[in-house]
Amino acid sequence: MLTHALLAALSVFICFAGNYLTGQSMLERPLVVGVVTGFLMGDLRTGVLMGAALEAVFMGNVNIGGVIAAEPVTATTLATTFAIISHIDQKAAMTLAIPIGMLTAFVVMFMKNVLFNVFAPSLEQAARTNNQKKIVFLHYGTWVLYYVIISLVAFFGILAGSGPVEELVKNIPQNLMNGLSAAGGLLPAVGFAMLMKMLWDNKLAVFYLLGFVLTAYLQLPAVAVAALGIVLCVISALRDLEIMNLPRGGGHAANEQLSSTEEEEDFFA
Repeated sequence: MLTHALLAALSVFICFAGNYLTGQSMLERPLVVGVVTGFLMGDLRTGVLMGAALEAVFMGNVNIGGVIAAEPVTATTLATTFAIISHIDQKAAMTLAIPIGMLTAFVVMFMKNVLFNVFAPSLEQAARTNNQKKIVFLHYGTWVLYYVIISLVAFFGILAGSGPVEELVKNIPQNLMNGLSAAGGLLPAVGFAMLMKMLWDNKLAVFYLLGFVLTAYLQLPAVAVAALGIVLCVISALRDLEIMNLPRGGGHAANEQLSSTEEEEDFFA
């Protein structure tokens, strides 16, 4: 069990810490975390299946500022590890993912908003004195410390076993869990609203209306709406390319292109 706990902590550190070290490269997505965990545990198939299933669960997970709906890396790692080493049914392991993710979110928020603020004065003092070595040390030192602490959640979770973890989750007050679930459901909408505010244009309003009609009234799934959006984008891009390729001089050049087009139509007719 100790070996599995260390491997789970390593998986969290690789995916979570590596994601921010490599510039938000999506290493923290459940699909990647499941593959990494399955590879380290020696059961890649279960890792891929758990990662794919939890990717759908956490697909709408949006973290805004210091507010975290759920932490998918630790949740995916623990759920995948329990499914592999304890031979728990995958659906049963998935039920642990959301509460574990919310529980880890408390730890992440506490560290971001409270614990790691103690390093702010030292960083400000180093910046005022242009002590670049200290700034670099604090940057990478707090990076290691931050993600080691998060990795310890997975370590002790696996070491304790699925039973105590599930019991701990059950002891969380239901009102608190309901509030977190409601916040988790609202945050994706807030994220999309912020995105729309930045990208909104009157010319795009018709596409927003089309998407709303397709989902709200025709009950089309998100995949179908996305596929239709791709088709519309391709059509629009081809139309723009056609307009860009039109002769700008008009007159003789335009007449020549028109004559050539008519000849082609007559030939294929």
